[in-house]
Amino acid sequence: MVMWRSFFGFALLFAFLGSTTVLEAQSSGTLRARIERGEPRSNAPIAVELDLGARRAFVDSAGEVVFEAVDAGAHVVQAIGADRSSRLQAVTIRPGEVADVRLSWAAQPVLNAVVVRASQPLRVLGRLPDTRDGVLYVGKKSEVLLVDSIQANLAQDVERQILGRIPGATFSETQGAGFPSNGVAFRGLNPTQSVELNVRQNGVSIAGDLFGYPETYYTPPSEALERIEVVRGAGSLAFGPQFGGAINYVTRDGARNSPLAVGTSLTAGSDGLLNSFTSATGGGEAWTYYAFVHGRGVRGLRPNADLSQLTLFGRVTYQASPAWRVGVELTTHDNRIHMPGGLSDSAFAVNPWSSMRARNWLASPWSIAALRAHWAVSSRVQLDAVLSHVSGDRHLVWRNEDGGAGAPDAIDPATGTFVPRELERETMDNTTLDARLHGTGDWLGVTNVWAVGLRLGRNVMVRQAGGTGSTAGDFDMRLLSGTWETDLRFVTDHAALFAEDALHLGDRLTLVPGVRIEAVRATASGHTDVATSFAPRTFVVPLLGLGAEYALTGASVLYANVSQAYRPVLSSSLTPFGSIARVDPGLRTAQGYNADIGWRGRLGEAATFDVGAFYLSYRDHIGTRTLTDASGTFDEVANIGTSEHRGLETYVELDPLALLDARTDARGSVVVFSSAALIDARYVTGAFAGRLVELAPRLVQRVGLSLQRGGVATTLQVSATSASFGNANNDIAPASVDGAAGVVPGYRVLDWSLRVPVRHGVEVSASINNLLNARYFTKRTDEYPGPGILPGLGRTVSVGVRLAR
Repeated sequence: MVMWRSFFGFALLFAFLGSTTVLEAQSSGTLRARIERGEPRSNAPIAVELDLGARRAFVDSAGEVVFEAVDAGAHVVQAIGADRSSRLQAVTIRPGEVADVRLSWAAQPVLNAVVVRASQPLRVLGRLPDTRDGVLYVGKKSEVLLVDSIQANLAQDVERQILGRIPGATFSETQGAGFPSNGVAFRGLNPTQSVELNVRQNGVSIAGDLFGYPETYYTPPSEALERIEVVRGAGSLAFGPQFGGAINYVTRDGARNSPLAVGTSLTAGSDGLLNSFTSATGGGEAWTYYAFVHGRGVRGLRPNADLSQLTLFGRVTYQASPAWRVGVELTTHDNRIHMPGGLSDSAFAVNPWSSMRARNWLASPWSIAALRAHWAVSSRVQLDAVLSHVSGDRHLVWRNEDGGAGAPDAIDPATGTFVPRELERETMDNTTLDARLHGTGDWLGVTNVWAVGLRLGRNVMVRQAGGTGSTAGDFDMRLLSGTWETDLRFVTDHAALFAEDALHLGDRLTLVPGVRIEAVRATASGHTDVATSFAPRTFVVPLLGLGAEYALTGASVLYANVSQAYRPVLSSSLTPFGSIARVDPGLRTAQGYNADIGWRGRLGEAATFDVGAFYLSYRDHIGTRTLTDASGTFDEVANIGTSEHRGLETYVELDPLALLDARTDARGSVVVFSSAALIDARYVTGAFAGRLVELAPRLVQRVGLSLQRGGVATTLQVSATSASFGNANNDIAPASVDGAAGVVPGYRVLDWSLRVPVRHGVEVSASINNLLNARYFTKRTDEYPGPGILPGLGRTVSVGVRLAR
């Protein structure tokens, strides 16, 4: 109780300090903000917010906006473009006077708004604004991808095209194994189901269990997205675990006072691909809405790799008063996945697109509900709260994979039938309240932007495994005989408090100290084949961080950050699901920290850049090792030791026509981009000291060329990833029959996409993924949809048409 009283006292103190800034104002003045757009001019709308959204207006044709009756004292003005790029500036209002603020929009260290004009560059990658929805991004390594500007295959959600411009992004490509939910990671961390990332949709965590089983089985379709926000390791202070930071998929939204607009697209392609997407958006005087329906079916490149999925989404937002805004959103996702299984090294060498399994199936329906509220407590203080519920299921019926990918799934001569399959089932229900109080102040002569937050939640997971299924080959989850070998119920109660404060020390320097305290209690009940009682796990983890940003000029900034992070281990982590690997019963929570330093900005109109270095210390790194005992060779998930990840990350986007001062409407637009990361991730303590971390390539590089003229746009991208290892042993040859250990060879993949407007409201697109039909894989695994090697997709061609009105 003492701990909790301290938590809430800490939060109330910050709220009081922010609120008192309002009481100090005894008179008012006028604020006049002017946006100097520079050359070349853009007509994209720019909004100006006073005190982070307390008051908001769009600039007029002269680039000005005026706020009357503004309380005397310190305030913060923020200009926000259509692409969410921003400029933050402090201003002091004196009683009865007019304060003028001038913001240079052309000379920003972020991207211009994307306008569909041939003379405008196709810039895609920017940085997050200094603050948004109660989260401080200033002084952090961040990126924001504008999905409409990405010339990529959105119908198949190809991550290396959509997220490929983020330096160092690596992917666990499982689509070739019939499993469409690919994973992503950064800086040499494990990309499997994005377990090292805090994955969110519109700010709501969508993982199975953020603490006990942080795998992601649903991500929204790319066609529904407005942008994708990424924060590296420093995101731990605002969002909690994990080491890799946070990725937030932000869907589109409606606009007030806008008529109903409907868009629909249909894409067909190789291997029986049929993808449809239909959306509706609009709004009235005080409300907005957005909804979509997405369906996809694929026969699959490999035999037994067919899948079908359907996603529904709806959101309504209502502006109840100038101070109150409320909203609700619902997501449902259903699928059925036929898994062709993994391959042994010898089978991959003969034919990487063959299948050794015909009876393995998975379904992972997912639903997300969220209630949102925004309250402008005063002109300086605001509250944002989200109450969310995530409900997920995983239903797995497969051949027991003891013996690995090389073991045949054959008819038993004694019975004349296949052996019975094994059933595994999980259900997850997560309820979370996330509230953020934020505002501005002027403490001891220092202008600051502060945020405090509270998260409360309960996660309930039921895991049943080892059931006896049918001998048939269809999707059948009936338990035909006996009971479950494992039948467990996990309950995790969690709470967190955090606080961050952006201190603007003059016109150039900003310091951002922060703290977060996580408290978790997890219990388990039920039985496994070896245990019937489980000790509860309780821990409190404090996390500290410090960020800094220094404006060198109006066009570039230096940034640096050091933040602690952790990855929790609960009882649910000790009982594997759909895996032939063992788990070390002594597995424990991992802790460490991330450090960033970099330089980002613009070089005139010709180039955008972000160059940085990072260091990550990961104590008790959770990885995979290969061991041998009397029963033979096996893989085990364990704390391998301390790993250190260090490297360089660079992103450069160049407009050659602007460099030559030759860009005109007649010439169109040419953009060359390069995203690269050099990564050295290795263990420095433990039995494998000196060896490289598994699934951590030394080089990740993507280069591309985008052309646009008269509305026609095309992009060619080359993705190159160097070799890595499948286990901490750094085994070169397969160490066991399951194919999970060994080298993951380096690979190079070429992708091309094209978009052509045919007439008003009609657009045709085409793409070729893996243009040269490279044979490669990104992952060896000891669990479904393997075990074994999971081949990457071969050459696939798709053509689509989009209609909008």
